[in-house]
Amino acid sequence: MYGVCGCCGALRPRYKRLVDNIFPEDSEQDGLIKSNMEKLTFYALSAPEKLDRIGAYLSERLSRDVARHRYGYVCIAMEALDQLLMACHCQSINLFVESFLKMVAKLLESEKPHLQILGTNSFVKFANIEEDTPSYHRSYDFFVSRFSEMCHSSHDDIEIRTKIRMAGIKGLQGVVRKTVNDELQANIWDPQHMDKIVPSLLYNLQHIEELESRSPSPLQTTEKERENPAELAERCLRELLGRAAYGNIKNAIKPVLMHLDNHSLWEPKIFAVRCFKIIMFSIQPQHSHLVIQQLLGHLDANSRSAATVRAGIVEVLSEAAVIAATGSVGPTVLELFNTLLRQLRLSIDYELTGSYDSSINIGTKIIKEHEERMFQEGIIKTIGSFARTLPTYQRSEVMLFIMGKVPLPSFHHPMDPGKAGENRNRLIQIMLLKSLLQVSMGFQCNNMLTALPSSFLDPLLSPALMEDSEIRLIVLEILICLIDRHLNRRKFSSISTVPDIAVLKLKVDKCSRPDTLFMKKHSQQLYRHIYLSCNEPTNMQAHYEAIYGLLVMISIELANEDIVVDLIRLVLAIQDMALSNEDNLPPYSRCALHALCAAYLNLICQLTTVPAFCQHINEVIEMRQKEAPYLLPEDVFLEKPRWSKNVDHIETNLLFLQSKVSEVLGGSGYNSDRLSTPYVPQLTDEDRLSKRKSIGETISLQVEVESRNSPEREERAPAEEITFETLKKAIVDSVAVEEQERERRRQVVEKFQKAPFEEIAAHCGARATLLQSKLNQIFELTIRPPPSPSGTITAAFGQPQNQSIPVYEMKFPDLCVY
Repeated sequence: MYGVCGCCGALRPRYKRLVDNIFPEDSEQDGLIKSNMEKLTFYALSAPEKLDRIGAYLSERLSRDVARHRYGYVCIAMEALDQLLMACHCQSINLFVESFLKMVAKLLESEKPHLQILGTNSFVKFANIEEDTPSYHRSYDFFVSRFSEMCHSSHDDIEIRTKIRMAGIKGLQGVVRKTVNDELQANIWDPQHMDKIVPSLLYNLQHIEELESRSPSPLQTTEKERENPAELAERCLRELLGRAAYGNIKNAIKPVLMHLDNHSLWEPKIFAVRCFKIIMFSIQPQHSHLVIQQLLGHLDANSRSAATVRAGIVEVLSEAAVIAATGSVGPTVLELFNTLLRQLRLSIDYELTGSYDSSINIGTKIIKEHEERMFQEGIIKTIGSFARTLPTYQRSEVMLFIMGKVPLPSFHHPMDPGKAGENRNRLIQIMLLKSLLQVSMGFQCNNMLTALPSSFLDPLLSPALMEDSEIRLIVLEILICLIDRHLNRRKFSSISTVPDIAVLKLKVDKCSRPDTLFMKKHSQQLYRHIYLSCNEPTNMQAHYEAIYGLLVMISIELANEDIVVDLIRLVLAIQDMALSNEDNLPPYSRCALHALCAAYLNLICQLTTVPAFCQHINEVIEMRQKEAPYLLPEDVFLEKPRWSKNVDHIETNLLFLQSKVSEVLGGSGYNSDRLSTPYVPQLTDEDRLSKRKSIGETISLQVEVESRNSPEREERAPAEEITFETLKKAIVDSVAVEEQERERRRQVVEKFQKAPFEEIAAHCGARATLLQSKLNQIFELTIRPPPSPSGTITAAFGQPQNQSIPVYEMKFPDLCVY
């Protein structure tokens, strides 16, 4: 009976007859019979329980046609399946989908390119359908693997190869769309899937047919643009990353890093930068810091790779960090800087040792010094570009963080011993200070006192006294950037005596109260470093320009009347330094100091707008133009400077006189008493702990010994009642006491500078003898045996001497016996 039913078409099931009727007799000339297809669709909608059988029968026919190479009927069967999928959304569609996916897999397994493309197109249509019922057991592992393989097609025909690759990308896009938002499906974000999908997209993105580069912004991508595998892969990658949740970012980024490593794509840097721009613009802004963390970890993992590879990672990190700063960076700010500074130190070690290991072996990789230098410059650039996107309070923290990494002997930082250690310390100091300079560029704050605390300013000023001229110059530039809040520095790029500063269009604001407090606390410290910086024989033109810029910035940004008076005293003291030449400065340095003083006094007299002061300054400048042009900046600060060796005897009319300046400014309300007092720098422990070869150590130690061991110490006065008048008197007298202390220190300095060596040695010897005698008295009282109760004996030379008697033989009074 079953055999009869199989042979007689009228006795076959209706769904089979309806399926057979959609196929024409000649598939090459005629396509799908639409009227019969409508009947089949109506039947499937009327009897949804038959849908799974319809799918199974269509799958059977398609497998048979593929085996017989009847590709026309294969196309008709797939078209019928597509129409049934689009029309039916019943609960039984899951079984039909299983048959459909088997047929798609059958086509994808074929070696015929057109069948692979046909199966891919059907799968893409299926992926765009939203199913009403969930599926619990459906798997897409085969499709991920097959579509990824198609993305790497190497067909001989370029046109066919392009079509296969585009089909593979569309298939991956369909898998992502079908599974990414369905929790019941297999997790497409698992590493086993991401390790296939992401490299496949990057492989096609890497082969760009167009030579010109496009912006990675998705807003600039149009639908009318000519499609190619690179464009399609980029859109698919954007869609994939845009759908990534917080916990899936790591699995999506790791394959990107591995692909760039495996194909050596860090060194050109162009493709790597483009990839991460796409990533940063595609993910959600709050996930940006996760990408930064992945890059930082990858940089640490490649710490022993070639410098070009590390430079590529740093370049990508720089671009990504700037984009991430516009969104949410989170807790990665200090982590970013800490990693970069650690890599900077490692690079310096590699440069000095020539090896990635602590010991040089025969098999170690040769390190190119210029590549390491390029890598170091890349890190500094990255630090600066990212820091400029941070708010003021974070930049202050970053500057304090970097300053804490600078090895300074005066702040108990670890310093490497030996010649190699000195070179390493110097390179680290230079690179970290350059990084700090990048961070400080464009820094603006309303309250200098909170933005630049003593914990930052003190270690920053310490390198300003070192012998290394490059370090001193960097510190001066950092100070200028921190103080210059109105971008006036670029208007003073060169030193000159400007006749009218109105042409400069300076932005000058009234000194605020926080600025006044800042200068009240740190002004003397700044003045001392400026003064001592001028006294360096290794200064070049750039140093004098930086010192001039610092003086001008303080005058414009932080000055009130008292500060102006102090700055004028400081500049006049610098002029006296060039005149006296106690430290044997070269002639060029002395001419440069005279020119520096002339340029600054020309500027400050126009800022104060005191006519008599301006007249005196202009008269001196005019006299110098006639008789001594080598004392003006127009002759000294040139590419080929013109200066004179005979600067020992300069006429009075060519100098700025402190008495004259005090007189003219005192008549305009300035403190004439303070103006008439010569400026004397205060010497601190910082001088003797710095690397400058000076007598600061001897002076500081001697002053400390004198203050502590003076035999003429006064007895402590009884406690005095504290009243309002007492406090007022203490405040008023504080300035006078300060001046007396400065004068005393100046006398001590002069004594040790000018006194003969024999006198200094005798003085120190007398102090040492006195100290030793006091110590001998203390030791004698401490270790001398107690006096004997039985009396004394007479020693030689007729002097009584106490006799030492054992304790058990001593006679104690009765009161001591218990």
